[in-house]
Amino acid sequence: MAVAVVLLTITVVFVIALLAAAGAGTLARMEGATYPSALTRAATTFATVITLAAAVTATLTTLLT
Repeated sequence: MAVAVVLLTITVVFVIALLAAAGAGTLARMEGATYPSALTRAATTFATVITLAAAVTATLTTLLT
């Protein structure tokens, strides 16, 4: 049961990161950025969301143990 919850949480975080990256890339493109620049912004957003999720997980693990 616990493994299923962990996998579901990882999947949700991954989907949210992908949606944020797609939104950032789309907004960059709408502002007139080139495709490589928009892709760079999307990748940066994706990495930021994943890093933020890891930091929150580490903090919660420290607080709850």
